[in-house]
Amino acid sequence: MKNDVIYLRPGEDDITLTTYVSNDEPELQAPPRPAIVVIPGGGYRFTSDREAEPIAKMFLAAGFQAFILRYSVQEKALFPRPLVEVSRAVVHVRENAGAYNVDPDKVFVIGFSAGAHLAASLGTLWHKDFAKASPDMTPGANRPTGMILSYPVISAGPFAHRGSFNNILGEKSADEEMRRAYSLELQVDENTVPTYIWHTCTDATVPVENTLLFMNALAAHKIPFEAHIFPKGPHGLSLANEQTSCGRAELVVSEVAQWIYEAIDWTKRV
Repeated sequence: MKNDVIYLRPGEDDITLTTYVSNDEPELQAPPRPAIVVIPGGGYRFTSDREAEPIAKMFLAAGFQAFILRYSVQEKALFPRPLVEVSRAVVHVRENAGAYNVDPDKVFVIGFSAGAHLAASLGTLWHKDFAKASPDMTPGANRPTGMILSYPVISAGPFAHRGSFNNILGEKSADEEMRRAYSLELQVDENTVPTYIWHTCTDATVPVENTLLFMNALAAHKIPFEAHIFPKGPHGLSLANEQTSCGRAELVVSEVAQWIYEAIDWTKRV
């Protein structure tokens, strides 16, 4: 496996894309693989390890080339800075598709919580000038093929995860126009990419209404999507198994743990 670190911002060693790429030696005659950019959550304060390498390894085992994005957080998280970084990550994978043995037509993003807000920001806003990886970027090179959203932060309205929006808006967090600009249920249009989305009804940190609002917007604009709302489970489940539970029994929910297999299967139909 090629496990390299790509620096997305010169001089900033905390903004990285880490590769989990199968060697695919010539003798194997392996066809190009789909790719996935993994975007951990953390309220735009940090990036969770529980939602990073364990996810990349699951996709690698399923035949993907995987890439973990560590994006700007805390005082660096003001939008659109993190959005530009995930845009650069997708463009990097596409531009190096040959070296990574990746199918450039199959580059997905997956995000968790605030990381899902970032994934959905790219999935809805990729065509905007402020979301470009660079001024001379090939048009559409940053468009993900599809997005997988896990217990996503979506709306800055009544069901908002306030900490996330405070971090990405800073002093403008009280500005209604800015809050609407990054309330992603309001940004869905015909350019939005196909979506797999899941949540639990009992999420007390990011209410399930975030997912319901986004689903309604996708349906209204006839964007293909698949959704799974599980009846029980706390926020931050990751794989919902012992591997990502850190010894916390409440983070092991066997009924929810199926989501990763459903999501992988969904990518084959996009």
